[in-house]
Amino acid sequence: MAEKKNPGFEGIVTKLGLQPMEAPSMVAMRKAKLFIGIPKERSFQEHRVGLTPESVRTLTANGHRIIIERNAGLDSHFSDNNYSEAGAEIADSAEEVFKADVVVKIAPPQLEEIDLMQGNQTLISPIHLPTLKKEYVQKLMKKKITALSYEYTNDETGRYPFVRAMSEIAGNSVILLAGEYLSNTNQGRGILLGGISGVPPAKVVILGAGMVGTYAARAAHGLGAVVSVFDNNVYKLQRLQEKIGARVFTSTISPNNLEQELITADVAIGAIHSKHGRTPVIVTEDMVAKMKPGSLVIDVSVDQGGVFETSEITSHAEPTFKKYDVVHYCVPNIPSRVSRTASYAFSNILTPILLRCGDLGGIKGLIYEDAGIRSGIYLYSGSLTNENLARMFNLKHSNLELLFASNL
Repeated sequence: MAEKKNPGFEGIVTKLGLQPMEAPSMVAMRKAKLFIGIPKERSFQEHRVGLTPESVRTLTANGHRIIIERNAGLDSHFSDNNYSEAGAEIADSAEEVFKADVVVKIAPPQLEEIDLMQGNQTLISPIHLPTLKKEYVQKLMKKKITALSYEYTNDETGRYPFVRAMSEIAGNSVILLAGEYLSNTNQGRGILLGGISGVPPAKVVILGAGMVGTYAARAAHGLGAVVSVFDNNVYKLQRLQEKIGARVFTSTISPNNLEQELITADVAIGAIHSKHGRTPVIVTEDMVAKMKPGSLVIDVSVDQGGVFETSEITSHAEPTFKKYDVVHYCVPNIPSRVSRTASYAFSNILTPILLRCGDLGGIKGLIYEDAGIRSGIYLYSGSLTNENLARMFNLKHSNLELLFASNL
């Protein structure tokens, strides 16, 4: 199959029915030297950092300026010395970092951090939809920020690279978590996931056959658990079977079949990613109420609203709660448990994007050329361009392609 060409400006104007007289001058845009700021994460128990020292070395070698707040990489075991040797400037305060033209964060900036921003900057961070507040969006709009969301950025194949990387980590991690919370150590039912000779293994039900679901199913199957996977995309179910290399129970999402599986499940994992807006609720409160006492729910999708109706966001400090005697684990930043691995994963994806941003003359050039980046833009120079967010908060929505084309 031939590779799908990135439409760039020509794709925009064709879609809009416009006929330019000549190619716009942005095509010949000179390279830009980016000024990138990496603040220390202040969100509770967020241990990751936006760029590793290796990525900083690559960016500075290409002429870009990096400023990082002191001790920003400490929780991922990157020292200030590692960063300074890679060419970064070490700042003693967040105020200095937020003066950068491009601010890179692993967690959404807090309201007081937005106050530190200078205006007309580029913010690269996640949205974390369930905790997003109208005031957050309005403050960014007032500062005329251009904001790129990790969750909705895709690549030339139409996949979501940041989500995919964190999904691999989360998929492997949830099965380790399941083993922990089924054990007596965490007041679980005292069950070994894989069982032993003469003792049946645990039953794991997974909702979603994407990356999280696939890696979770592979890890659970590898430990000897009985695995059931539900998804309405038959192609994803087929792909999951091929990647695991063994037969597991798969089914489209039928409420009756799903309920019967959940009633006998020891672990239920929500692993559905929504391309736009909130994740749909698949498991109702009534279904959860019918699950076995002491069984475990892990809702990986909670950062987009959650697959289980009973899900409520928790933290690494207090990761679980009980409802209908079912343990719920609903921490939105599971990859932060393995912060160094997660930081490398983020940095490996983000570094080429930043290099291209510089080569194309800045964020406008990148948006101009890359449809995948456009899909992740939810604010452009202060205008809200994500229709779902506009509808959620009853704010004015601007079409990015029209807005961008009119500003060329």
